Amino acid sequence: MQNIYTKNSILIFLPSNNFSEEEFLPIKRIFLKRNKQIFIASDSFSVCSGENGLKVGIDANFYNANEKNFAAFVLIGGKGNRNYWGNEALHKIVRKFHNSGKVVGAICSAPVILIRSGILDKTSATCWKEDKSELIKAGINYQERSVIAENKIVTADSPQSAVQFAETVLNLIK
Repeated sequence: MQNIYTKNSILIFLPSNNFSEEEFLPIKRIFLKRNKQIFIASDSFSVCSGENGLKVGIDANFYNANEKNFAAFVLIGGKGNRNYWGNEALHKIVRKFHNSGKVVGAICSAPVILIRSGILDKTSATCWKEDKSELIKAGINYQERSVIAENKIVTADSPQSAVQFAETVLNLIK
């Protein structure tokens, strides 16, 4: 049985360097506005740095993330996200959240992590246009859309879709 704290908690993964503030800030604002507790996870030791210099403190190392404590896992994109495409530890966490029936969301370049973790199999998805070849070569039905939600997985293409992405994640948590 899911308790109220789990239902109201969202884990947000930030690349330790060069995450997209244009995605993170509106997503964070919407989650907080809807009374969700957010926790920031990364492999950084204390602070993540955005593409434009924003510093964000982390609450936990993502290696220690327990899916039982959260309703959703959201991966923020940005240039630094590509450094995590092959990160097996992050792939394992994505699978744990997905296999537990939790909402998993990824925006910009982050949907590639979902592919590599194996949870985007025979589904439709979107991502940053420059990365669409990664989805296509993995056999994903890439669609040039802002946001796609399928099987409790939400993908989005860009910072311009951040608000719609956050709202879609929240609607799936209900």
